[in-house]
Amino acid sequence: MGAKLQTRDLRKSFDKLAALDGVTLGVEEKKVTILIGPNGSGKTTLINVIMGLHKPDSGSVIYDSTDVTGWQPHRLYRRGLARTFQIPTLFWDLTVLENILVAAKDNPGESFLKAPIRKTWVKAEEENVAAAGKILDLLGLSDHWNQPAYQLSGGQMKLLEVGRALMSGARFLLLDEPISGVNPTLAHEIFARIIKLRDELGITFFIVEHRLDIALSYVDYVHVMAYGKLLASGSPETVVSDDRVIEAYLGA
Repeated sequence: MGAKLQTRDLRKSFDKLAALDGVTLGVEEKKVTILIGPNGSGKTTLINVIMGLHKPDSGSVIYDSTDVTGWQPHRLYRRGLARTFQIPTLFWDLTVLENILVAAKDNPGESFLKAPIRKTWVKAEEENVAAAGKILDLLGLSDHWNQPAYQLSGGQMKLLEVGRALMSGARFLLLDEPISGVNPTLAHEIFARIIKLRDELGITFFIVEHRLDIALSYVDYVHVMAYGKLLASGSPETVVSDDRVIEAYLGA
């Protein structure tokens, strides 16, 4: 099984600060890969370059064997690469189910010409609701389907963001600190759901996370950044025992 996403010698500077200094890494398909590093190591810049928010000074981003360097976020989204944020960005007054349904692509009921003619969109709407129901079940949110998003707990909000990405047809999810600010019990549940999505749907995950005491027991592979460079890569056991990592991150 090969890399779903690769970065090749990515470089990005802001004025004279080298935020990315030749970063080359891969994220294997249908695996859970985590990116760690101290504050200021370049993690956020790397995510923003991958997702098209920043254009690299040089280097490339390869997704599904296609060079997507500099693609706009909406174009990447259409190709199945989606991102969640540390602070969830939901439609707060919509229900949990409605938040999932807004991500369905090419809904004929949104067409100016077809919307007035119910028979042209009702079957698609029923299929979307059924698909959304399955996603909510996988995420453990079925009992909250009719609840406004603002009433969810912080952890449930993050799961809902994941569900919305899945509804869009995403096969690669880049999660920005999915358990930040979440109590330990729910944090473990979130990672258990991530593993379930990997195993049952074949979703590839690339996760930025600081809570290593929880995250490392769930992930397949770890990349470590420091000072804009890739410092180390390997299994969780290998990385946490690396003296360079201990000095740059774990001991910081």
